[in-house]
Amino acid sequence: MSNESKALAAKSKSLDAKQVGNVLLNNALIIIMLLVAAYVAVTQPSFLSPRSLVNLLSLTAAYLPVALGIGGCIVLTGTDLSAGRAVGITACVSASLLQASDAANKMWPNIGTLPIPVVILISVGLGALIGAFNGFFVAKFKLHPFIVTLATQLILYTTLLLYVQQGNNKGMAISSLAPDYRNFVVGNPPLLNFGKIQIPNYVIYALLLTALMWFIWNKTTFGKNMFALGANEEAARVSGVNVLKTTIMVFALAGAMYGWAGFVESARIASNTANTGVNYELDAIAACVIGGVSFVGGIGKISGIVIGVLMLRLIFVALPLVGMDQNLQYLIKGGIILFACALDMRKYLVKK
Repeated sequence: MSNESKALAAKSKSLDAKQVGNVLLNNALIIIMLLVAAYVAVTQPSFLSPRSLVNLLSLTAAYLPVALGIGGCIVLTGTDLSAGRAVGITACVSASLLQASDAANKMWPNIGTLPIPVVILISVGLGALIGAFNGFFVAKFKLHPFIVTLATQLILYTTLLLYVQQGNNKGMAISSLAPDYRNFVVGNPPLLNFGKIQIPNYVIYALLLTALMWFIWNKTTFGKNMFALGANEEAARVSGVNVLKTTIMVFALAGAMYGWAGFVESARIASNTANTGVNYELDAIAACVIGGVSFVGGIGKISGIVIGVLMLRLIFVALPLVGMDQNLQYLIKGGIILFACALDMRKYLVKK
């Protein structure tokens, strides 16, 4: 073999090793999570029991709509810190309108129990309105989404504190929900009833929402405009993208997802207070970044968001089984977000 051939072979091996190293580093967070899950599965066999897996699936489905909404905001190089409070206010509104007619502390006794489809429209519409409010200030006044949504978070929390004081509620938890409402959300269809293992309806709803969001992101002009705007706003504007309209629609769609999440969460936890939905945006942002939605803009996949939510729930289901203090969960979330953002920026700098 000539010296030139040897040099080429050595260079090829070096490139292969570098590529493998990059792949491992870029996916380090997911690899670490899988290793932790594998360790827990070995040391705690109950972790892989059907009941535990259904619990993991159910938690993923409950948190997924919020992540699907925030994902679009991150694609636009933004974020949404008001998501958790939007979930909270739509959950409390849904609960107050769907309390059982004979509830002892019925918040609005004069209006009875509204039909479920009407409350879905109210909750999703309220969420979309909140999102559109955020999007308008971001696009019209060129304010950073962090500032806008932080302000909205505070406004929503104040509104929610005032709302739970209204009617006959007087600040108490909103509970005693109508059985039909609970069954609509947490009941289970016959096809998903496996004796003691029952998959709730909201898992099916989450799958349908995921399919809808995949279609919107990948098969519509709106989705293409969203990615173009996130990648390069000026280029998108020159190409004919309506920046104001697209930004408002992205945030409104995110808000609609929060509204649906609030409707589901209300029935899932069955007792709603002003703290319902608190910090849900942290889980959603972490899941999106884990799933490859980049803060540099214009990059992200629905499948990645689903994987991110699943991985995050996997960790928070697994760690208590090995005796980790629940009080450390926010430390872990913060570390995950920081590490994921650092990896995301590294990918961006390597490409640049």
